[in-house]
Amino acid sequence: MLVLLMTTLLLARFGLEDFVHDLTFAGRITGAVLLVVSFTTLVGTAAVLDHWIRQTFPYSGLVALIGTFAALLTNAMLLVQTVKNGDSAAYPALFGALTAGSACAVFAVWRTSVVIPAPKRVAAALSVSSVIAIANFGYQDLYQPFQRQTRPLITLSMGKAVLSKDRKAFAVPVDITLQNNGDVGFYVLGTEFHVMGKKVPLSREDRLRQQWRTDAEQWRKSSEVNPLSRREIHQPGQLVEAQPWMPYGQWVESKDTFATKVVVQLPKDTSYDQVAFYATASLARKDRLVLQPPLDFVAYSWGKEKVPGWVKEQQKSGLDSLIYRARVHENNAIDERTRDPRFVTVYWRFGTHGASVQTAIGRKGEEDSIATPEQARELVGRYGLVDLFTGPVERTLWDIKSQR
Repeated sequence: MLVLLMTTLLLARFGLEDFVHDLTFAGRITGAVLLVVSFTTLVGTAAVLDHWIRQTFPYSGLVALIGTFAALLTNAMLLVQTVKNGDSAAYPALFGALTAGSACAVFAVWRTSVVIPAPKRVAAALSVSSVIAIANFGYQDLYQPFQRQTRPLITLSMGKAVLSKDRKAFAVPVDITLQNNGDVGFYVLGTEFHVMGKKVPLSREDRLRQQWRTDAEQWRKSSEVNPLSRREIHQPGQLVEAQPWMPYGQWVESKDTFATKVVVQLPKDTSYDQVAFYATASLARKDRLVLQPPLDFVAYSWGKEKVPGWVKEQQKSGLDSLIYRARVHENNAIDERTRDPRFVTVYWRFGTHGASVQTAIGRKGEEDSIATPEQARELVGRYGLVDLFTGPVERTLWDIKSQR
């Protein structure tokens, strides 16, 4: 009775929260299943009382057996869930004790020579319900994290460059569009748009093979990949302008589009021969986490606030960062209750040779740790993190600079 009552209370709590608040349809089905099992174990508690004391219902032993078996199966699956994903040692210990207690309860009820009418039908019903429960558990915890990802799309388009009235400067309008054609919405954790200026002088003679090799060696040292050219001499790009293009903590719903326009201005006598435009965004799926607003600014990498050591190291190499942070919640009640609080940290980085956005999710105080590739893949699957990139979209400036 103690095992069944504790199982009833726990399953009712988790089931109600999942059924009402889970972010996915499969999660709400899991909540409904947990509520059904909690009702079954509650009825099984009453059946245990009747089977051992009053014996007024001829099939109370069978109902008690079904209730204890349902408790055993569900507690065992929750034990696997909490061991696999949970941080607290209390819940695995609790579900381990309930699993062992449920197994003892099944054996104790079975030993009382329970009368089972139509044993084959009862066995078939228990088998079918067990298969459904295990299939739902496998879908929720095994298949869903690795299902095909949906990715929005960023597009960049340049308008016609316009000279100023004094003809000493020009402006290039750039349209940025984020299209979400998928079936789920996304939180926008961070965005950046930046422009790189390039000097590309021309060689008087054909460049030799060794010079191509030297150019190719630079590909691993920079995010920019300049082509191997017979006459063009590409030099490292320099940051001209960088800015966010969408509010932090905003979201884009399914089948929705966000569009904005930025204007890049340069002096007409600029030394650059080309400009390259880039736009990136860091997103998280709305069916994998809940972002608790606001996504607040917390520190500058060059300020007096405490920042991770690796950010300080990047600053020494010329890469500064703005740091933002917000609390995130799990997409189901079991993980929310059994895992430590998680926070998303957004690093908006910029330097002489470009800009970028980097995000990380972890417990408070773990910002200094660098995730391994396996941990990074696990975070991407669990929270639906998506990084979008577009660019370079390049334009030569000779036509602008030659206008009179």
